[in-house]
Amino acid sequence: MKILLICANGLSTSILMQKMEKWGRENSRDLSVKAVPMGGYEDVYQEYDCLLVAPQISYKLKEVRETAVGKPVGEINTMDYGLGNVENIMKNVDKYLAEGE
Repeated sequence: MKILLICANGLSTSILMQKMEKWGRENSRDLSVKAVPMGGYEDVYQEYDCLLVAPQISYKLKEVRETAVGKPVGEINTMDYGLGNVENIMKNVDKYLAEGE
Protein backbone atom coordinates (compact mmCIF):
# COMPACT_ATOMS: atom_id res chain seq x y z
CA MET A 1 0.00 0.00 0.00
CA LYS A 2 1.26 3.45 -0.90
CA ILE A 3 0.36 6.38 1.36
CA LEU A 4 1.02 10.03 0.61
CA LEU A 5 1.36 12.38 3.59
CA ILE A 6 0.59 15.99 2.69
CA CYS A 7 2.00 18.57 5.07
CA ALA A 8 3.12 22.17 5.47
CA ASN A 9 6.86 21.74 4.97
CA GLY A 10 7.71 18.12 5.65
CA LEU A 11 9.96 18.14 8.70
CA SER A 12 7.77 16.55 11.36
CA THR A 13 5.85 14.59 8.75
CA SER A 14 9.07 12.96 7.53
CA ILE A 15 9.56 11.64 11.07
CA LEU A 16 6.05 10.18 10.99
CA MET A 17 6.77 8.72 7.55
CA GLN A 18 9.75 6.80 8.97
CA LYS A 19 7.67 5.55 11.92
CA MET A 20 4.95 4.36 9.55
CA GLU A 21 7.40 2.45 7.36
CA LYS A 22 8.96 0.85 10.44
CA TRP A 23 5.48 -0.11 11.67
CA GLY A 24 4.74 -1.67 8.28
CA ARG A 25 7.87 -3.84 8.45
CA GLU A 26 7.10 -4.90 12.03
CA ASN A 27 3.48 -5.76 11.20
CA SER A 28 4.10 -7.50 7.88
CA ARG A 29 2.28 -4.79 5.91
CA ASP A 30 3.66 -3.80 2.53
CA LEU A 31 3.75 -0.07 3.21
CA SER A 32 5.40 2.70 1.24
CA VAL A 33 4.99 6.22 2.64
CA LYS A 34 6.06 9.56 1.20
CA ALA A 35 5.72 13.04 2.68
CA VAL A 36 5.30 16.04 0.40
CA PRO A 37 4.44 19.69 1.02
CA MET A 38 0.98 20.94 0.05
CA GLY A 39 2.39 22.57 -3.07
CA GLY A 40 3.83 19.31 -4.39
CA TYR A 41 1.14 16.67 -4.03
CA GLU A 42 -0.78 17.41 -7.23
CA ASP A 43 1.98 16.00 -9.42
CA VAL A 44 2.22 12.66 -7.60
CA TYR A 45 -1.02 11.82 -5.81
CA GLN A 46 -2.23 9.53 -8.62
CA GLU A 47 0.51 7.04 -7.70
CA TYR A 48 -0.84 6.52 -4.15
CA ASP A 49 -3.61 4.43 -2.62
CA CYS A 50 -4.47 6.87 0.16
CA LEU A 51 -3.72 10.53 0.90
CA LEU A 52 -3.42 11.86 4.45
CA VAL A 53 -3.46 15.55 5.30
CA ALA A 54 -1.39 16.64 8.31
CA PRO A 55 -3.25 18.47 11.11
CA GLN A 56 -1.43 21.77 10.59
CA ILE A 57 -3.01 22.10 7.14
CA SER A 58 -6.35 20.43 7.89
CA TYR A 59 -8.04 23.52 6.46
CA LYS A 60 -6.84 22.26 3.05
CA LEU A 61 -8.64 18.91 3.37
CA LYS A 62 -11.58 19.93 1.17
CA GLU A 63 -9.23 21.25 -1.52
CA VAL A 64 -7.24 18.00 -1.56
CA ARG A 65 -10.46 15.95 -1.79
CA GLU A 66 -11.66 18.06 -4.72
CA THR A 67 -8.33 17.62 -6.52
CA ALA A 68 -7.80 13.93 -5.78
CA VAL A 69 -11.18 12.70 -7.00
CA GLY A 70 -11.41 8.93 -6.72
CA LYS A 71 -8.69 8.66 -4.07
CA PRO A 72 -9.34 8.11 -0.37
CA VAL A 73 -8.33 11.31 1.45
CA GLY A 74 -8.36 11.80 5.20
CA GLU A 75 -6.98 13.95 7.95
CA ILE A 76 -4.46 12.69 10.48
CA ASN A 77 -5.78 13.10 14.01
CA THR A 78 -3.79 15.78 15.87
CA MET A 79 -2.98 13.57 18.86
CA ASP A 80 -2.01 10.59 16.70
CA TYR A 81 0.20 12.88 14.62
CA GLY A 82 1.91 14.43 17.64
CA LEU A 83 2.48 11.11 19.38
CA GLY A 84 3.35 9.22 16.20
CA ASN A 85 0.56 6.73 16.94
CA VAL A 86 0.88 4.74 13.74
CA GLU A 87 -1.50 2.04 14.95
CA ASN A 88 -4.39 4.53 15.08
CA ILE A 89 -3.33 6.25 11.87
CA MET A 90 -3.36 2.93 10.03
CA LYS A 91 -6.79 2.07 11.46
CA ASN A 92 -8.02 5.30 9.89
CA VAL A 93 -6.26 4.51 6.61
CA ASP A 94 -8.04 1.16 6.50
CA LYS A 95 -11.34 2.95 7.20
CA TYR A 96 -10.71 5.52 4.43
CA LEU A 97 -9.88 2.73 1.98
CA ALA A 98 -13.04 0.78 2.91
CA GLU A 99 -15.18 3.90 2.48
CA GLY A 100 -13.73 4.44 -0.97
CA GLU A 101 -14.72 1.00 -2.25
